Amino acid sequence: MDATLAAAVAGARRRAVRDGDRQIDTAHLLHSLLDSDPEARAAVGPPLVRLLGYLVQRSIGYGIGWQRATEGGGAPGPVPRPVRGDGTFEGPERWSPPAAEAMRDARRRAARRGEPRATGIDLLAALVADPRSRAVEVLERAGVPAGALAAATRPAARPAPDVGTGSGSSL
Repeated sequence: MDATLAAAVAGARRRAVRDGDRQIDTAHLLHSLLDSDPEARAAVGPPLVRLLGYLVQRSIGYGIGWQRATEGGGAPGPVPRPVRGDGTFEGPERWSPPAAEAMRDARRRAARRGEPRATGIDLLAALVADPRSRAVEVLERAGVPAGALAAATRPAARPAPDVGTGSGSSL
């Protein structure tokens, strides 16, 4: 994970503990990702304020009903925290199956681009790819179409970094 994504995962962990949830779910990941990643916030665009307002309301009250049930059904799964460089996951926390799968999918997306580390945009794309996830439910309830957000997270839809056009490079 890059530093921004690592901060989002740590934030999701804190949110789940603070909220008294039995597991880290995709809504925790979405909320923390939007708090920590400017590129993810930019992908959401103008509805960001409404979405963050909804996420805050969820964390202080609307989440109560969700605390009683696990996301994705079944027992919470093991935390998908990468272990030094080998790409496996370990840890004492419990993650919902969709949240664990989103983390694995973010890594796969980075690997397909030839990148060694997943980014926040990789995770955002993975979160919106599962229509049954709480992240998608939160997005839809806040009026942010997950399909449009999925299109905004595709690599071709993102602008290429400005590397300059000067011809006098000494590289």
